[in-house]
Amino acid sequence: MTLRVLVVDDHPLYREGLVTAIATMPGVEVVGSAADGAEAVRESATLGPDVVVMDLHMPGVNGIEATRRIVAEQPGVAVLVLTMLDGDDSVFAAMRAGARGYLLKGADREEIRQALDTVSRGGIVFSSGIASRVLGYFAGGGTSTATVPFPELTEREREILDLVARGLTNTEIASRLVLSPKTVRNHVSNVFTKLQVATRAEAVAHARDAGLGGRRS
Repeated sequence: MTLRVLVVDDHPLYREGLVTAIATMPGVEVVGSAADGAEAVRESATLGPDVVVMDLHMPGVNGIEATRRIVAEQPGVAVLVLTMLDGDDSVFAAMRAGARGYLLKGADREEIRQALDTVSRGGIVFSSGIASRVLGYFAGGGTSTATVPFPELTEREREILDLVARGLTNTEIASRLVLSPKTVRNHVSNVFTKLQVATRAEAVAHARDAGLGGRRS
């Protein structure tokens, strides 16, 4: 039986190279490719692949949100993440979104082939450097080993991101934290830059994946 694969990555050269590499694997057919998360969701619904190879950091709809939508709409489709992002936030967000595998872009062709086969059969696979963190995640009762979400953010930026995720506007955040609206805008801009997101909705999705903004108050 031929394994049908959809490749998703926003970098044209890498995407084309990955398509070529996967297409040469025995028993595997690349049925399509997509350049962003929204296109991935559409193509997956149209083409019905067995496995979607998913990048995470993409413009518009990111890989986490695309994974969540695909798994929700097509439970029989396996998502295998292939990304340069190796932080705990990305790994555990992908797991929560329903990904069955998480490989780093340094993976060789044989590792990718084995991962495709594993996830298509309902198994779970992770890059060796990530596997220990995943085991720690389950051993800890589903709690990430990271001490705080988004360690790249300052404490103030994390506080503001939490309020953004709760649905507060910049004006409401400024009032609550006794800051000027301009200061809040600057902090929000810094958060967007550090999280590599372009919109408030993307920032909220990342924050909620990491457990922030759990309630509005």
